[in-house]
Amino acid sequence: MTDGILVYQQIKALIARGALASTPAIAPTQIQPSSLDLRLATRGYRVRSGFLPENVRVADRLEEMTLYTFDLTDGAVLEKGHCYIIPLLERIEQPLPYLIRANPKSSTGRLDLFTRLLADRCGRFETVPPGYTGPMFLEIVPRSFPVRVRTGLSLCQIRFSQGNAVLTDDELRAEHRQHALLYDDRGEPFPLDKLRLERGLMMGVALRQDRDIQGAIGYVARRYTNIIDMQNEGAHDADEFFEPIPEPKKGQLIVEPEEFYIFASKERVRVPKHLAAEMVAYDVGIGELRTNYAGFFDNGFGGDQGTRAVLEVRPHDVPFLLEDAQVFFKLEFFRTQELPEVVYGDRRLSSHYQGQGLKLSKHFRS
Repeated sequence: MTDGILVYQQIKALIARGALASTPAIAPTQIQPSSLDLRLATRGYRVRSGFLPENVRVADRLEEMTLYTFDLTDGAVLEKGHCYIIPLLERIEQPLPYLIRANPKSSTGRLDLFTRLLADRCGRFETVPPGYTGPMFLEIVPRSFPVRVRTGLSLCQIRFSQGNAVLTDDELRAEHRQHALLYDDRGEPFPLDKLRLERGLMMGVALRQDRDIQGAIGYVARRYTNIIDMQNEGAHDADEFFEPIPEPKKGQLIVEPEEFYIFASKERVRVPKHLAAEMVAYDVGIGELRTNYAGFFDNGFGGDQGTRAVLEVRPHDVPFLLEDAQVFFKLEFFRTQELPEVVYGDRRLSSHYQGQGLKLSKHFRS
């Protein structure tokens, strides 16, 4: 079988043959071009701390770590700074030859909601090894806001891969030469010799206004807020939860430890229909500066002239000076085994962030 990530129709086939199962059944709207949304089940566990179930079942560890349980059927509030484990409705019924990787969904990361996938006797977060059968669980820690969640809500997504799916820098150059991967704010492709490649495509942070970014160049989370009901899209006042950041003088801004920021990428990115991509932190040896929670881009993200990536930033340890266009993260691109029947932005999907500039999560009024 070809190396690469499974796509829409292949994921549908796995579900149809019973390899993935759920009660209620997996809905067609959960299937994305190269990923599958997972949903919260009916009961949650407030735990003393997070854990990695390397040699135990998650259920057994929960017996030791649970402070209390709660029902999610009609909704439940997850308090800021507390750790929760919630089983997922979906489970893996048949052994699969694929490595399964998880990411928080875009809206999850933009709310500073820290999540990690867990599986029985698995020694890594966000990863399920080939051959695994059994349940999956989600660790959730709200970092900035209390949130209301309920059964059926999707906070994370998984993808299935086989072999070596990552494109090399030479392959990225060839892709960009054929049809650009990066564009400027005018929709013009970046010159090939201007690409910054280092085991992935480097991208910068935007701290100046341009054609896509007018007004605020970023947002910082307010410390004491009301609850965000994650079931209600477009229903919250952004000003109650975020303070806008005006364009700084000289294009420089100091970000403070343990504050949560939203910025946009300097460049627009385009993910071709035969590829997917993941945003990963760029290690510059500066200490702990988390630059993203959610970073998976399905096939077709960015359309024909690219779309800004949104960066979720939480500095640790020391204040840090950012400069406009500074390299801040990179994208790894992955080949997919087939062309997906549906791509990001298709009207059959809820593609909230196609064509975005600097955009908060879908829960806020535009």
